[in-house]
Amino acid sequence: MKKIRIFALILILVSFAISVYSYSDLPEKVASHWNINGEVDGYMPKFQGIFLIPVLSIIIYVLMLTLPKIDPLKGIKKFRKYYEFILLLIISFMVYIQILIILWNLGYSFNFIIGITPAFSLLFILIGFRLRYTKQNWFMGIRTPWTLSSKKVWKKTHVLGSKLFIVSGILSFFGIFFKKYAFFLLIAPVIISTFIVFVYSYIIYKGLKKK
Repeated sequence: MKKIRIFALILILVSFAISVYSYSDLPEKVASHWNINGEVDGYMPKFQGIFLIPVLSIIIYVLMLTLPKIDPLKGIKKFRKYYEFILLLIISFMVYIQILIILWNLGYSFNFIIGITPAFSLLFILIGFRLRYTKQNWFMGIRTPWTLSSKKVWKKTHVLGSKLFIVSGILSFFGIFFKKYAFFLLIAPVIISTFIVFVYSYIIYKGLKKK
């Protein structure tokens, strides 16, 4: 687990290093936001635009290492290995986005939505594989009033959620081939999956109450 934390921290430092190295070659206003068609529709001053994601990565890193200590249910400690792997995945995704932003602002033109699609897809597939191993806690996983009220509901909901996240990741990958629907394929499966597990957790909870 310590190795995972160290590697995640190294990735953040690499993100800062890339920003510093490319800083002088970037324009004073950098593209920082893209619309659903993958086209730029927002700019930021260079310093804020280039160092925003590395700073956010540090905040996420510190926050995720703090949460196990303040979790009232102490559940994160029971799946710490998977939890820290998810931390590594999130930091890796952030660094990937940082690299795309810098490449764009260095003059490499591409559809930004298509650019993030492979990483987004892989992120959800890998999180999906680990989701079923989460234990009841207040900060990570599918936290509904019903999953937090029952360990059985938590487990059943996360088994289903694990499958749906994997499917969502696979479906989002098809955005590479259907560029017109890339944004829809990124967002819609996740929204639908979230709605399904929310309703499912309630149904399972009510079923257990009747027994």
